[in-house]
Amino acid sequence: MSKLKNIVLGVSGSIAAHKAIDLASSLSKSGCIVNVMLTADAEEFVRPLPFETLTGRPVISSLYDRGESSVLHVNIADEADLMLLAPATANTIAKLACGIANDPLSCTALALNPDTPILVAPAMNGKMWKHPATQSNVSILRDRGIVFIGPDEGMLSCGYEGIGRFWPIEGISDKALELLKCL
Repeated sequence: MSKLKNIVLGVSGSIAAHKAIDLASSLSKSGCIVNVMLTADAEEFVRPLPFETLTGRPVISSLYDRGESSVLHVNIADEADLMLLAPATANTIAKLACGIANDPLSCTALALNPDTPILVAPAMNGKMWKHPATQSNVSILRDRGIVFIGPDEGMLSCGYEGIGRFWPIEGISDKALELLKCL
């Protein structure tokens, strides 16, 4: 990549949220500027400090967080070359599909330039993933050009075996960098 690329890494409330720390590190080491946004539910699983340490950037978790502007989520959206939602819960996917904007992550997604690619890496219980509402929301987002990677199959944290596992970090990172090279 000839210039530094800006990635918005949106982390939602899944047990896989802790894996997003390694993802942020991997993307930062690849030379990307990574702005992390944590949903309130994500903060039940992970804290901002590891992300801030690995990216060198403040974590945004409230619409009232301020940088150099009172509309930080809009500024970050304007600078974004890619939005990566990892892990993405059924709730986050539904909010994106319906255009609900009630936290920094969903507001930033709506404020993106329409040409900015969005990559979604779901992680949830397999029943939630297979539910017709979730599949309808995924279909809506795919029709809008949003790219999905995963979910994977295997043992889930809830004790079930099946689809719903977070895709491996290396695969998500590689896909994000591949999308950025196309810009």
